[in-house]
Amino acid sequence: MKRTLVKFLLAAWLLPLAALAGDPAFNGRWRLDPARSTALDGWHKMDLVIALDGTKVALTYDMLWIKSRVVATNTADTARPVEQKHFFRVEQRHMAVYPAKGGVTRLTAEWLDRGRTLRTEAFTPVEVSQGDVVMRVTSEYRVGETGDILTLIELHSTRNRPLVYVFTKVPAEAAKN
Repeated sequence: MKRTLVKFLLAAWLLPLAALAGDPAFNGRWRLDPARSTALDGWHKMDLVIALDGTKVALTYDMLWIKSRVVATNTADTARPVEQKHFFRVEQRHMAVYPAKGGVTRLTAEWLDRGRTLRTEAFTPVEVSQGDVVMRVTSEYRVGETGDILTLIELHSTRNRPLVYVFTKVPAEAAKN
């Protein structure tokens, strides 16, 4: 009886910790499937590299336009909000919505669906023609059941329609190139 109680208490304690962890399938390089995604206007290639490290999640965007390459990382923490000086947004290249000078983005993150969905919410200061405002960007990164498809859905407080990007997992050998 005592042993059963100890197992139950241990499981009850570990279950919430497991809920904080993301599915390991998130780790790695993901390549945009343009045919199934929102247009990338201003870019012709996008890879997303995800690295899980405890409660931290590094989201690295590797963007290409002709010969111009931009690599930028947003790091979220599912245990606490973080502040980031240089928050990267995919659409910032051509939307006339620029990062505000000296602005700091507040970013929160949480795991949903037993670690199969990462939801982030960013409050990022931006400069628009009417002045500086704070834009809210809510993103959901959803890994598919088989672990080879990732869907990113972004909702912006400045848009009525979501941006949807579908990625396929890049095999480890191909990611080295």
